[in-house]
Amino acid sequence: MFSKETYKARRAQLKQAVGSGLLLFLGNEESGMNYADNTYHFRQDSTFLYFFGLPYAGLAAVIDIDNNREIIFGDELTIDAIVWMGTQPTLKEKSEATGLHEVRPFREIESYLKQAQQKGQAIHYLPTYRTEHQLKLFAWLGVVPGNEKPSVPFIMGVVNQRIYKSAEEIAEIEKACNVTADMHLAAMRTVRPGIYESEVAAVVAETAFKHNYELSFPTIATINGQTLHNHDHSHLIKSGDMLLLDAGAETEMGYAGDMSSTIPADKKFTQRQKDVYDIQVAAHETAVAALRPGIKFVDVYEKACTVIMQGMKDLGFAKGDPAEAVKAGAHAMFMPCGLGHMMGLDVHDMENLGEEYVGYNGQPKSKQFGRKSLRLGRELEPGFVLTIEPGVYFIPELIDLWRSEGKFLEFLDYDKLDTYKDFSGIRNEEDYLITEEGARRLGKRIPLHTDEVENEHC
Repeated sequence: MFSKETYKARRAQLKQAVGSGLLLFLGNEESGMNYADNTYHFRQDSTFLYFFGLPYAGLAAVIDIDNNREIIFGDELTIDAIVWMGTQPTLKEKSEATGLHEVRPFREIESYLKQAQQKGQAIHYLPTYRTEHQLKLFAWLGVVPGNEKPSVPFIMGVVNQRIYKSAEEIAEIEKACNVTADMHLAAMRTVRPGIYESEVAAVVAETAFKHNYELSFPTIATINGQTLHNHDHSHLIKSGDMLLLDAGAETEMGYAGDMSSTIPADKKFTQRQKDVYDIQVAAHETAVAALRPGIKFVDVYEKACTVIMQGMKDLGFAKGDPAEAVKAGAHAMFMPCGLGHMMGLDVHDMENLGEEYVGYNGQPKSKQFGRKSLRLGRELEPGFVLTIEPGVYFIPELIDLWRSEGKFLEFLDYDKLDTYKDFSGIRNEEDYLITEEGARRLGKRIPLHTDEVENEHC
């Protein structure tokens, strides 16, 4: 954990931002895979981690602003738990390490909240993303699952703190990024015809685990890169394939790295692969060059998409004015996703709190296909940590659908697109910190250009 002073300062800032009422923090529980004692890897709620630093199951917390109280609700380990889990500090000792001195049995949170309700005290809670959270709100506050009304002041209070990464957080994220880079370098040295995607995924996971890190999300290691989030690892890698790897490490404190690379199965990219790959790299470098405080990320997205459409026009897949094609939404044929996202304690940082708050500062998102998947659009500020990951994808089903609808005939050449239905997709991704002067890449640099990838690959 960070020092107790860090957590105390974070809570004090949040109390000042929200101003009044009671803030309820729902920690996570263990979750069984197929029976109760065979659990998934436990991961604490990120906002709970940010303000309390306690990565343990079975906890909840209250910041009672009106009565100036900060309470951890949870139970001390029984002898049975110690037998199975080993000796640990007491919950009181763990809590004191984060500057908290009031610890109460977990069962008492219900009566505490109901007394607050009876007094008419405002109880603020955040959006739920687990059924267990909904059931607790129902049991404690009578909130019917599906009818939650998360507190916007609470959401914005959290977002406006977590979105600016402190120096100690940046150092922790950089640790995750360095290991993430090693994961990709290991994959580049492993990919070859005749092995399975799963063998690459295994090398990637081993690289994280040997640092005692977890994966920040399930690894994407696929020869079917046209499927944006493909977690299947069952395919044999053949000559002529490319493997798209999207993988990241998570430190012991929960901070994430997230990088992508596209690796030829053979020692060299084919000319056909290189032509498209170079367009993706040009879009990537255009986006990186544009990063600075004061620019809206949606404008960076448009710059990258325009480069892609110009490149597609040069190869004969597109026609017309590239900027007009982007404005109309034709670029989503090749890039139906966003350009990047915030990153920190979550690999998609604070996504559970709502993209409109995190990525758009409370403003509505576009509903246009492709553009609606842009998780970040707001003006960039120093202290933001984000990813850059433009892609070029040839998705057969999308080609067929838009052709059947006669969509964007003024911008797309469907006859040419039909000849690339077997191409798959390309994505490269790096992580950046917005600074006062511009932006700084976090972590080791992984090969980006085709010659760099081929040199590492060989």
